[in-house]
Amino acid sequence: MFSNFIYFIVVLLIYSTYRPSENTNFTASETLFLFVCLIVIFAAITWIQFRRVEKQILKQRPFHHDHKFRSTLTRQSILAILLFSIDIYGLNLSSFLINVPFLNIIPTVQALLFLMLFTGYLAIVWACAFNPYRHLYPTDLPRKTYILSQVSFSIPILLPWLLLSGIADIINVLPFDLPKRFLSTTEGEITYFLVFLFAIAIVGPAMIQKFWGCKPLEIGYDRSRIEELCQKAGMEYANILYWPIFGGQMITAAVMGLIKKFRYILVTQGLLHMLEPEEIDAVIAHEIGHIKKKHLLFYLLFFVGYMIISYATFNLLVYSIVFSETIYKLINSTGLDQTTVTTSIFSLVIIVVFLIYFRFIFGYFMRNFERQADTYVYALFDSAKPLISTFEKIAASSGEHPDRPNWHHFSITKRIEYLKKCETDKIWITRHESKIKKSIAVYLAGIFLLCGVGYNLNFGETSKKLNKHFFLKIIQRELEKTPDNPLLYSTMGDLYYSDNNYSETIKAYEQSLRINLDNPHALNNLSWLYATCEIESFRNPKKALELAKRAVQLEESPHILDTLAESYYVNGLFEQAITTERRAFELTTKNRDYYRKQLLKFKVARQKSVLL
Repeated sequence: MFSNFIYFIVVLLIYSTYRPSENTNFTASETLFLFVCLIVIFAAITWIQFRRVEKQILKQRPFHHDHKFRSTLTRQSILAILLFSIDIYGLNLSSFLINVPFLNIIPTVQALLFLMLFTGYLAIVWACAFNPYRHLYPTDLPRKTYILSQVSFSIPILLPWLLLSGIADIINVLPFDLPKRFLSTTEGEITYFLVFLFAIAIVGPAMIQKFWGCKPLEIGYDRSRIEELCQKAGMEYANILYWPIFGGQMITAAVMGLIKKFRYILVTQGLLHMLEPEEIDAVIAHEIGHIKKKHLLFYLLFFVGYMIISYATFNLLVYSIVFSETIYKLINSTGLDQTTVTTSIFSLVIIVVFLIYFRFIFGYFMRNFERQADTYVYALFDSAKPLISTFEKIAASSGEHPDRPNWHHFSITKRIEYLKKCETDKIWITRHESKIKKSIAVYLAGIFLLCGVGYNLNFGETSKKLNKHFFLKIIQRELEKTPDNPLLYSTMGDLYYSDNNYSETIKAYEQSLRINLDNPHALNNLSWLYATCEIESFRNPKKALELAKRAVQLEESPHILDTLAESYYVNGLFEQAITTERRAFELTTKNRDYYRKQLLKFKVARQKSVLL
């Protein structure tokens, strides 16, 4: 079930990193035909795969069929993601909607439509998987309930995104400039995300339990026993609820909520009916352990950590693609639209980073937090034997092999073995506590290091240098395609000038002027360099004046007139400098103090020349 979280986040990344354009690979009718054909083919392949698994299960029911079923479920879910990727990047489905005004104003609605499309693909997988599931894990659950349970379990990951994105869209639609400007900045995006993340973490559980259709556990023996245990542990909560996931037949429980007012304990009918009172106590103690050990808060920290990693590595990713000749040649060799290919590479790398982070880092902490919650039983009881017997019942009733691990939990066998070691020697509890503390310390050190890297890559001197190299690389590659583009040489000259590389600046501007002599920008900037360069060998006052006069003939703007005035000044023509600067002062509406200082400088020079 937790895999559904990963699938939906990957799909969100695929969708959000694609940039629609009006140019599509196929016409609307061709796209529709291919779209329908792909769905039919996908449904047929999925049905055949699960029908094969069902036949194997009906012949005999050894544990390895559980592995076969789950691997098929995973494989077809990944195939659904691949199909969705083809819809986005191959069929360009979102490009056909770019002219729909409402979807442009509230893009979250369009994203939601595509998420519903992916949910439809998964629904095909779950519908085909139901028969082998029913034979493998005996249940009277109807197909519809099975599919809806799978969908509803995924809502917690979609709800925060839906609210986060939807509110941002509403802010952009409202006629208020301040919040729009704030959200358009990096600081605004980060602040908005963090505030919203913590807000949804606090109040989200109240919305989720309503969506799941949870009902309060009635007053009676079971509720009283759970209440007494929570009171003993000193854990406050809003309510104890029935959890109807998969018809409530699973032996499971959960706790969600950072604060008392929005904290809920969830239990299934299966847990209450199949476990002994002591075993129920052990399961609830495990859930209390998650609260007492602040696991939910750490999970928030890990989400923030992922944001930091994404933020710190994004520019590295961009620079790697731009500076890598191999990747550049690969993009060109495809013959496809470069924007689409580059976006695809970005998407792929971002998804790989996401999967590595959640599968290995987040998953590592989840597994060890589960073990820590297991050992918390000893904080409330002398023995964990009821929890051990609960695990044995889960293994016997679920049909899952007890040795089967997953990315977020240790296998049942390993969990039992560790609790048995704790039964023998409580030092294993202390060792695990120490392991988690050290792991968190290493994680935080890594995150702080990445914060420093991210800051330098986005705001520090490193960022400035890399940005200059970045744009130079892009210009150089564009010049390979259009070597007679004067604007590219002019822009290259600007970049060299900002880096104080005057020799290359002169070459770039002169090349721009050789292609197009009527370029006031290049004329003006080269004139300013010849007139004011701090390195004497690069100065050429006469050339500066010649270029400035030509620039003013093409464009009489304040900054170009100022350059001409400066050129008159360095050539000793102070009267002309004053007259020209006055004209610049009259035309300008910005930075008038600068032009006043220039006038004063020229007047002082004229006065000194008269005295001499």
